[in-house]
Amino acid sequence: MNRNQNYNPDVLNCIANLSNDEVFTPPELANKMLDLLPQELFQNPNTTFLDPFTKSGVFLREIVKRLDVGLADKIPDRQQRIDHILHKQVFGIAITELTSLLARRSVYCSKDASGKYSISKFPTSSGNIIYKNIKHTWVNSKCKYCGASQAVYDRGSEAEQYAYMFIHTDNPKQFFPNMKFDVIVGNPPYHLSDGSGNGAGATPIYNMFVQQAKELNPRYMSFVIPARWYSGGRNLDTFRDVMLHDESIRIIHDYPISSDCFTGVQIEGGVCYFLWDRDKNGLCKVYTHIGEKCEEQEERPLLEPGCESFIRHRIQVSILRKIKAKSFKSFKMIVSANDPFGYDVRVKNSYKRIKPSFKLKSFAGASEFYYYGWQNDGIGYIDNNTARKGIEMVDSWKVYITQAYGMGNGYPTQVINKPFVGRPNSLCSETYILIGPFDDEITAKNVLSYINTRFFRFMVLYKKNTQHATQGVYQFVPIQDFSHPWTDDMLYKKYSLTDEEIAFIESMIRPME
Repeated sequence: MNRNQNYNPDVLNCIANLSNDEVFTPPELANKMLDLLPQELFQNPNTTFLDPFTKSGVFLREIVKRLDVGLADKIPDRQQRIDHILHKQVFGIAITELTSLLARRSVYCSKDASGKYSISKFPTSSGNIIYKNIKHTWVNSKCKYCGASQAVYDRGSEAEQYAYMFIHTDNPKQFFPNMKFDVIVGNPPYHLSDGSGNGAGATPIYNMFVQQAKELNPRYMSFVIPARWYSGGRNLDTFRDVMLHDESIRIIHDYPISSDCFTGVQIEGGVCYFLWDRDKNGLCKVYTHIGEKCEEQEERPLLEPGCESFIRHRIQVSILRKIKAKSFKSFKMIVSANDPFGYDVRVKNSYKRIKPSFKLKSFAGASEFYYYGWQNDGIGYIDNNTARKGIEMVDSWKVYITQAYGMGNGYPTQVINKPFVGRPNSLCSETYILIGPFDDEITAKNVLSYINTRFFRFMVLYKKNTQHATQGVYQFVPIQDFSHPWTDDMLYKKYSLTDEEIAFIESMIRPME
């Protein structure tokens, strides 16, 4: 057969994503996630499935296809089999009116489940794929369910509210009150903008969908979500703690590079999908995907002893154990919090920054001032009295580094921006964080040599899974004796790293530019 002449493309492979926050699932990925489930579920006429955040309907469609094959012996008549599957086994909750129509078209072959073109007739146009345009519930200018900003999402009836049905209720059982679901599967919306930014700068909501799904007490869950929850993410501390201690998570497929999972989609920190099995607790099997390669790791706990985050790769676990076996103090101890001198000042009730007042020429009593763009426009000069905090560090040596750096969407990566030494009588804007202070220039330069090593930046990678490189990402970096400079060879030898471990580090981290 000539494939070029007979190839019939799947329309669900061709749909453009709404955004990086609402990503359509390719059929291939949906089937990989369904492969995680015990396949006998698809041979049981009593198994029930729910996608509570359906977009294209791809999960429901692929489930129907599997049930159609699996129930052929039990319900031989094709139309009776399809009627049974669609009326009694497969259910969905759409995230918008548009996606409700798209999902019904994918599953029922008609946007109207009661219409003449539907492959199974329902008494209502929605069938078992429901959608209702609801509104946020505002309390103190925030939605009490999802945390959405009233200033951003109180748009009137003519605009999409993004008040997703499944998480805007205290009782998720109300949508299908007579149903108990065996399997909940899907790809939830990821974030809501709060007016300050998107992606890493927006409010995550995928955690709310996972938590709400557990309220339905299914036997199995499988979701694809951003991987930032492993170690960071805004408002995700409680979710991370619950997930890392949940022994019902039996399998994780980890994609550090999101485009290896979703072609053309860049999500800092990557994505993952997992299988949650209510009735079987134990260790988790981890699969790491880089490009077309998939490495199956040993079964292990999600939480390494002494850690607060999930470590992605077995070699990372091995290296961290070696480092912790020696006298370990965290480099985080000498890293400042964000905005070390207090220049992040905003207009009242706004995210708009008030620019600090500095000059490009020195004046009597001025201190050097490092701000975003100084490499092009020149070092600034500012009065010390404008600092709102950190004044005790002005007259010391230190190292400055930006508190944000995009890692890109591939390896090897630089991980963090290039640092530089700050002299005494200097300050910085909120663009930078400060490492130090130090008594002399030699110590500051020795610290700089350490930061520039691949080893240092590899240890930052344990915690850094977004563009933000704030104090917390330095937690697993061991502090060193800074009476002398450091090289990678010295560090590899100190921690007795194997050739495999060294090769792994150098495959992940490129030399500092």
